Amino acid sequence: MSSSIKGEVVTEPSGYDGGRRVSVYVPPVPPEGVVFAGDGQLISQWGGVLEAAGAPPTMIVGSYRLDDEMARLHEYSPVFDEQRFAAHEKFFVEDVREWVRSRFGVTLPAERTAVCGVSASGELALAMGLRHPDLYGAVFCASPGGGYRPPDEMPDPLPRTYLVAGTLEPFFLENANRWAVALRDAGADVVMTERVGSHGDPFWSEEFPLMVAWAFGRS
Repeated sequence: MSSSIKGEVVTEPSGYDGGRRVSVYVPPVPPEGVVFAGDGQLISQWGGVLEAAGAPPTMIVGSYRLDDEMARLHEYSPVFDEQRFAAHEKFFVEDVREWVRSRFGVTLPAERTAVCGVSASGELALAMGLRHPDLYGAVFCASPGGGYRPPDEMPDPLPRTYLVAGTLEPFFLENANRWAVALRDAGADVVMTERVGSHGDPFWSEEFPLMVAWAFGRS
């Protein structure tokens, strides 16, 4: 845990995939919102960014990704390996949420719960939001990959969605805009933001407090 943050980061193994780790940023006061995320090695470390920005106190629950990029994509996107995606979906949606409830005593309604991802895990966030809008009331998606695309028939209801992508990553910017148009056409509440930057630039973490404030408001 970095000494520069007031909250705490807790990392523990899970019972999935031989002990896949989950890291949780626990804010210094009771959370007003919770964000579940893939790429947990990265996103769970953004608690300090929230603190510095004065964002609403928010718990970040980050499930770790696989090192193998193709295996990561198969877990995060529903279009490549249905069986592998379904196994990870069960872990992410059921096991991790139950662990957060039992370990930290945190259970918040959908309107105070978001799912977040960047790049390939941005596809995961979109898929989880569309498949489980009763659990995740908002989707935070930065620079999504292009494997998972908007379905021809959108589910109802749809989660609120905040998309961001960089002007120097045209492939990912195109994917984000595609989702923004499709979700808006289906009646969803959508924010689509373009930032100067390329894939993996700091604009991902810099946008995170804006996403949280948009979804959960301020005290």
